[in-house]
Amino acid sequence: MSDSPQDRDPADAPSRAVPTVATVEALVRSQMATALGGRRGMVEAGIPGMLFTILWLSTKQLQLALVVSLVAVGAAIVARLVQRSTLQYALNALFAIGIGWLFVRIAASSGGSESDQALAFFLPGILVSLGYTIVMAGSCLAGWPFIGFMLGSVTGDPTAWHDDKQIVRLCNRLTWVFLAPGAIGVLLQGPVWLLGWADVIDVDLAVLLVGTLRLGLGWPLRIASWSAMVWLLARNATPLGDDAEAPAQEA
Repeated sequence: MSDSPQDRDPADAPSRAVPTVATVEALVRSQMATALGGRRGMVEAGIPGMLFTILWLSTKQLQLALVVSLVAVGAAIVARLVQRSTLQYALNALFAIGIGWLFVRIAASSGGSESDQALAFFLPGILVSLGYTIVMAGSCLAGWPFIGFMLGSVTGDPTAWHDDKQIVRLCNRLTWVFLAPGAIGVLLQGPVWLLGWADVIDVDLAVLLVGTLRLGLGWPLRIASWSAMVWLLARNATPLGDDAEAPAQEA
């Protein structure tokens, strides 16, 4: 019986790209946690946009909504600096607000009302979700699912995972589940945004609907998506090369 991974001396570990893990699920779970920042990273990325939406819908004061969102990002950045931890997720939120503000200024320079400017703020998020949806869906259809490259970034070889059909199958499923919230958001928010921008429906109504969809549907969809991914990952049924034999021998 071979030694368990916990009993092995790290100095004796073979020099190779594949980490010593028992299942593909464990490896993907670890990489996803790193890439998405865990609960804290998701909160830092999502809270500023949520604050903007709530404040705009409740006060109709665009500048107040933007300032409070920026203050939230600034607080997250200061906390990260004090703790000397990564700024990646807070900076992602800052970038999103910055792009939203740019679209607001473009709408203002075109003579748009404050309601038009608020509607413009939501456009970058819709376009980014659309872009991610197209890229990730295309990667699945091409047989090179997006999640697989996340896996490859941990193993040190960005394409070696593609040699194992079981890994490809799992990554394909995870990618479809991962893209679902963004795709549904685009399908629902996109038409409403276009109707408001074209004055087919009242602009304030369009802002209300897009904001409500983003707040009321966005998080539940993300939670449902993550629950489905956790279920897939928790099954721990996909062997990763020769390491899959270790649990069977130890049992």
